[in-house]
Amino acid sequence: MTDNQSNAIEKQPKNNPSQNTQAPNKDVAVQKSTQSGASTSSTSSQANGKAAEPQIKKVDIAIAGVTYPIFCPVHEQEELLSAVSYINNYALDLKRDAPSLSQESILVLCCLNLYEKIHANQRSDEDRLQKDKQSQALLNKIMKDAHSIL
Repeated sequence: MTDNQSNAIEKQPKNNPSQNTQAPNKDVAVQKSTQSGASTSSTSSQANGKAAEPQIKKVDIAIAGVTYPIFCPVHEQEELLSAVSYINNYALDLKRDAPSLSQESILVLCCLNLYEKIHANQRSDEDRLQKDKQSQALLNKIMKDAHSIL
């Protein structure tokens, strides 16, 4: 699940999936290209005589009632769906609390909330590392003092 500006996804209302309601300049690109350059079609696997599952799969996700087709590596699909569930629940809570917010505003608020959580988690990790270093230094000092007494 990484950004790649060469492929665009269409934003589609859930009740009318065939109509594209977004201008082309607002399309978002989400696809992870494989390093081997493997195609999502099964033509290369058919040449070997066996049909293999594509490495990239199109997954339709829904966030706050809007469906987005996302191209996702097969091995990341479960993680994507977990993320969608979390973001959708948060977006629906925002929509319930502020029904006049646009879809774009809801998604911006979701992004800001996620950034805040990630940043707080990073600070916690840094604090934990600092405390570990202090604990290790104190333990080393205690052991050195104990050896000098013995």
